[in-house]
Amino acid sequence: MIEVHPPHEPIFGWRDFFIHLATITIGLLIALSLEGCVEFWHHRSLVHEAEGSLQAEIASNAENLKSNLADLRKNRDALARDVMMMRKIIANPKVPNKETPTINFKIGSFNDVSWKTAQSTGALSYMPYEMAHEYSDIYDQQSAVYAAENDATRDVVLSVAPLVNLAHVAPQITPEDAALVKQRIEVLQAQSYVIESLIQELDKKYTTFLSAHPK
Repeated sequence: MIEVHPPHEPIFGWRDFFIHLATITIGLLIALSLEGCVEFWHHRSLVHEAEGSLQAEIASNAENLKSNLADLRKNRDALARDVMMMRKIIANPKVPNKETPTINFKIGSFNDVSWKTAQSTGALSYMPYEMAHEYSDIYDQQSAVYAAENDATRDVVLSVAPLVNLAHVAPQITPEDAALVKQRIEVLQAQSYVIESLIQELDKKYTTFLSAHPK
């Protein structure tokens, strides 16, 4: 806090008053300028650190995205085999089934520690609007992918629900349960295409960002 002290000597006349006023004014201007410079460099350092951390985090997420997409397609292939299995059980209820459905769905994770830190420290508020919007757009897309994956994982639980009881495990899956499981797996298959679309859009955003911000 800037303090203003009264003069130590008595003021005689308007000349002394204006000299003292000018001295105080110049002192305040210098103090405010120095304080502004300190804040400016602090904010600039905060933004610089946040940018470096965010760019490294985005580059890491972009690298992991390739394996996430590959896992998604493997899961979809496995779901297709599960659907074929259920169809066999429905079509041939008296033929013993010796296979067990996998019904698996792996969630791809995204790092967002740097993003949360930039928000909590206020670094985003000191960035140019275009830059802050660029980061926000990428992390919003990450959140959309993660939310869609969580929805699919929830539906995996619903898909396996008819198989939980011991009386309904392979090879004793009934045609009725098989029909229900098949329907839910097909919903999962549709969700996987939606997730793939979101991932591909995220990949485009990563590519555009990293091209504009090379290391």
